[in-house]
Amino acid sequence: MSHASRTAPRICPLCEATCGLTLTIEGTTVTGARGDRDDIFSRGFICPKGASFGGLDADPDRLRVPLVRGEDGELREASWDEAFDRIAARIPALAEAHGPQAVGVVLGNPNVHTMAGSLYPPLLLAALRTRNVFTASTLDQMPKHVSSGLLFGDANAIPVPDLDRTDHLLLIGANPLESNGSLCTAPDFPGRLRALRRRGSTLTVIDPRRTRTARLADRHVAIRPGADALLLAAMAHVLLEEKLTDPGALAEHLEGADELAVALADFTPDAVAAACDVDAATITALARELAAAPTAAVYGRIGSCTVEHGTLASWLVDVLNILTGNLDRPGGALFPLSATARAPRAAAPGKGFALGRWASRVSGHPEAKGELPTAALAEEIETPGEGRIRALIVLAANPVLSAPDGDRLDAALAGHLDFMVSVDPYLNETSRHADVVLPPPPPSQSAHFDFAFNSFAVHNQVRYTRAPIPLEDGRMDESEIHARLILAVSGMHGAPPSAVDDLAIATAITKAGAPEELADELTGRSGPERRLDLMLRLGPYGLTLERLLAHPHGIDLGPLKPRVPEILRTRSGRIELLPAPIAADLPRLRRALGDRPAPLVLVGRRHLRSNNSWMHNVVSLSGGSNVCTLQVHPDDAARLGLVDGATVRIESAGGGIEAPAEITDTVRSGVVSLPHGWGHSRPGTRMAVAAAHPGANVNQLLDGTLLDPLSGTAVLNAIPVTVTRSP
Repeated sequence: MSHASRTAPRICPLCEATCGLTLTIEGTTVTGARGDRDDIFSRGFICPKGASFGGLDADPDRLRVPLVRGEDGELREASWDEAFDRIAARIPALAEAHGPQAVGVVLGNPNVHTMAGSLYPPLLLAALRTRNVFTASTLDQMPKHVSSGLLFGDANAIPVPDLDRTDHLLLIGANPLESNGSLCTAPDFPGRLRALRRRGSTLTVIDPRRTRTARLADRHVAIRPGADALLLAAMAHVLLEEKLTDPGALAEHLEGADELAVALADFTPDAVAAACDVDAATITALARELAAAPTAAVYGRIGSCTVEHGTLASWLVDVLNILTGNLDRPGGALFPLSATARAPRAAAPGKGFALGRWASRVSGHPEAKGELPTAALAEEIETPGEGRIRALIVLAANPVLSAPDGDRLDAALAGHLDFMVSVDPYLNETSRHADVVLPPPPPSQSAHFDFAFNSFAVHNQVRYTRAPIPLEDGRMDESEIHARLILAVSGMHGAPPSAVDDLAIATAITKAGAPEELADELTGRSGPERRLDLMLRLGPYGLTLERLLAHPHGIDLGPLKPRVPEILRTRSGRIELLPAPIAADLPRLRRALGDRPAPLVLVGRRHLRSNNSWMHNVVSLSGGSNVCTLQVHPDDAARLGLVDGATVRIESAGGGIEAPAEITDTVRSGVVSLPHGWGHSRPGTRMAVAAAHPGANVNQLLDGTLLDPLSGTAVLNAIPVTVTRSP
């Protein structure tokens, strides 16, 4: 039976760029996806992931009904009622018997790509009252949250580069031509960088690999991996020593400038040059060029975060922007204002940001932003004693692949848990251990709003798309899954899911000091839409859901504008340039001046056709450049006797893995590179495409003991390794 073809708009949920798509639909099947030329933010741009929307949406390996583990130990299909009955019978009982800390929660990065994943986890954590919370942030971006919290008093106040107006952009540890940007939501990042070059602006890239982004740059500095904080500290030293600082309008809002100069006195270009393997003259030139530019922005990402001094590097990125007067000004780095943000308030001192309010049970890792290091999850499950995690709720996460030492975590999940729940569309390396698996519907059957990424957008705008295809019979909306999960664990099993949204709405109205009658004015077909309507009404632009629905391609809210001092929440009400935890960690960085790295260190890399492990099961995204190879410089290959394409063995503290060698001069000598998200070789999964091309899990090289102490982020880059030919 043929169906007439139609089109529908949909925001792409597959990376942080949030591009607008135009889907072609026949019946209930997405048959094509192209860029939405009318989208007010992405203007028709699309990447291979977005173009593969239909393939991911219709993946035959996606689960369609819940799975429940039977008495024989095998997972079988079950009804939704049976699945939630099982959860309601086990989680509250375990929490009652062993305390709330007996339940752990793991949140993966796909959560911020869905409405439900953004709206409901905070309510789940409140219901559980557990401090055992682990997220993908401590494998990626937590250093940036911590440094922003310490500088500005708000861990979510992260400035983004004003890409479309800057005269000088310096990228460190970032490869947006393949990542599409991270903590910087910018559809068509490649086009924006090319436009930057066309208007005569300067692009500098600091990266140990000659990435696609580096090849576009005016200057590429092939730094030694892990030395980012040292180089940035030396640049700040040059600015201070040569009196090139000019904070401009920020001057009256700064605290600690004199102390900063003293703290960075030892980090001269000559002192850091050997450790960075960047000559002092180049470091000095980088600082002077930054200061001389009419406007400039420094932007650092995962390569500078997932290293031993990730928080210090993230702090120094903002310090450079502050010292040159480029923080909070057009053409520099500014703070976005999303449509669902709290309305601006008058400048005043706030509560500030605190670290280490509690610590993990086994190793005593301090919390950061309410989270514990994901690298510590296995020991919290397997180590006996009061407070041991006995039940685990995993929301869209695959830590067996994404966290260090997946073998240890794999064994802990298999042998030490009393109960486990996964909300996941796939039976993957982690969810295969669950007692209950709750599968959300495919993206085409879900509405979409970017609560998280609009807070990092390079242009203020707002867009919302309803589900272009009705929910298939037998499926459950992801928001209802989350709401029923909350009810099941909180002793309210059987109550209508709308009760969760009603409570969230009432609480938000009370906190905002708005009249109770506002709840009756909200529109929308569902609880999530009513909550979105409320947030829009209470937000800084006074929008409504009805107005947003009337603009299917989005509403332009204007370019980013200065927001200091309104965004400051520090106890002083000022930007605190040298917070005490940062000052206390600088001696550790100072000791690194004398370090000399191992002969060979490993760094990760990102593929344009991938987003961690959860897109490796899409046929159209596999192959091509999206392969798991160990990139090795020709000089290192000759020294080690390696041949292109031959299998090599890589070993480090956590273990050993094997991968094909790719001999290339795009990595500097002394550095090898392996992509993350691979290792689909464990039994019991149902991801046929991924299993056919399993690759090697780079995180198995790590034992999980090496963390950035301020943020608890796992050190995933600049790892000493040995590489040998496989027999």
